[in-house]
Amino acid sequence: MTVAGPDPVPTPGDPPEDPPPRDPPEEPDEGDDPLALRIEQLILGAERQYTPFQAARAAGVPMDLASRFWRAMGFPDIGQAKALTEADVLALRRLAGMVEAGLLSEPMAIQVARSTGQTTARLADWQIDSFLEGLTEPPEPGMTRTEVAYPLVELLLPELQEFLVYVWRRQLAASTGRVVQAQDDAEMVDRRLAVGFADLVGFTRLTRRLEEEQLGELVEAFETTAADQVAAHGGRLIKTLGDEVLFAADDAGTAAEIGLRLVETLGEDPMMPELRVGIAFGTVTTRMGDVFGNTVNLASRLTSIAPKDMVLVDGALREELTAARLAPRSEKSADAAEAYRFALQPLYQRPVRGLGIVEPWLLTRRGA
Repeated sequence: MTVAGPDPVPTPGDPPEDPPPRDPPEEPDEGDDPLALRIEQLILGAERQYTPFQAARAAGVPMDLASRFWRAMGFPDIGQAKALTEADVLALRRLAGMVEAGLLSEPMAIQVARSTGQTTARLADWQIDSFLEGLTEPPEPGMTRTEVAYPLVELLLPELQEFLVYVWRRQLAASTGRVVQAQDDAEMVDRRLAVGFADLVGFTRLTRRLEEEQLGELVEAFETTAADQVAAHGGRLIKTLGDEVLFAADDAGTAAEIGLRLVETLGEDPMMPELRVGIAFGTVTTRMGDVFGNTVNLASRLTSIAPKDMVLVDGALREELTAARLAPRSEKSADAAEAYRFALQPLYQRPVRGLGIVEPWLLTRRGA
């Protein structure tokens, strides 16, 4: 929201000024749907009351910083429209207050705003597209979807809000635990992880052959199954890309189990295309919930060359598995009394663009 204000805006350290006068709630434009505005007010918990400049001034935040916060959260520029509420003022005050108190640097506060905005925007889109859309089908002729939506939102909003906070706290506790266990500050950002991709084979051809609804159902089934398997076996789903998922795990055994489970579970669905999985182990850089680096690139390359319904791993992950005695170093010298979980078969070395010569290993279950 880039808005130029006519008067200077006080910084948090300046002597306090009288708060700007509150304008009465904005009268709806002729083109506004009154019921839609009521739903907005129900969700936001307040009426439209401030322009962006007025909200920044009421929060005691410089307009340029307020604009950066709003852009980071993904909010559109609205000029001088009166569209903000007391909640917007409070959110600005909280973010700026954490910076002023030294709890967050300004760049970190911007990053918090951006990560929260991006994550919740996707969540909100999903809830509207897949959840409310189906529940708000008008039950009687003549009723609009908006008329059905209002009482439904009124009932669901507090429950969904509590559930969102619960899940967020659980995820925050898990992430904090991983950080606390890091050996040093560098390990918090650059960590040794197993990273895997799972990719549907022939997805581009499917997009030309299937109806949009069928394609959407297939993608949803793939993402749901993949997410369930990754979570159930101790990994973390980093992101989904329609026909591909990226996951990570703290140890090689967990990643190997997830890779094989994905192939086995999705292979039971006759409507699902074949799957390719590639997993690599090494140092990755983590940022805003994503992972970057050569290890991630290698996992992606292994996925692209993996045989259908097979899992390929790199030499580093193979070393981790053998060191943990989860797989024999070679089948010929394997101890018959040892209960290995996995088997590894070397494939031909090959050049991988940007990564040099790579020796992939075919991962299977022991005795499969």
